[in-house]
Amino acid sequence: MSNLIITISRSYGSGGRVIGRLLSEKMNIPYYDRNIIYLASSRTGIDLKYFAKYDEDMKKKMFDDLIPSEKNKYVSKDEIFMRQAEVIKDIADDGDCVIVGRCADYILKNSGHKVFRVFIYANEIDCIENIMNKLSVSKYEAMKAISAINKHRADYYIYHTDNEWTSAKNYDMCINTSVYGPEQAVELIMECSEIFRKM
Repeated sequence: MSNLIITISRSYGSGGRVIGRLLSEKMNIPYYDRNIIYLASSRTGIDLKYFAKYDEDMKKKMFDDLIPSEKNKYVSKDEIFMRQAEVIKDIADDGDCVIVGRCADYILKNSGHKVFRVFIYANEIDCIENIMNKLSVSKYEAMKAISAINKHRADYYIYHTDNEWTSAKNYDMCINTSVYGPEQAVELIMECSEIFRKM
């Protein structure tokens, strides 16, 4: 039996994580985000700090591709990704859920489950204001953070999927939160994902 898995990719400052949590609550299904790296760490014995360090971060440094595990072996960033992918596949097999980020849309494309892929974005000015308010930082600091994090997410996505992170063709629904608020976005996703489930 196939499960309904709603994956959410999001630009920084657009409110994608908030929407994912609200969606999980409204549909009464599990929500997965950073807790995926905790699960992957506990399964593999690779220190959590390494999963956190390389989570959606493709910045290259000398000798950075190999990192030590607790067993004094070395693993690559690709190995870390594969371990997270295994956790994501197991989560999908367990039942309906919401998964934010981590290329879950790509990882689950041939899983046999109903994977409803959503991309959340917003106008730049709204993203900047959201980050300024959330982190209590200046406009310049918010702009710098948004640029850096979105670049990291785009690099991470294309590295692991060979697809453009922001391309609409990779998703079943794209929502501009400058037009629709979180509650409206959740209602849209719920309505469309249920239609998708029955297709």
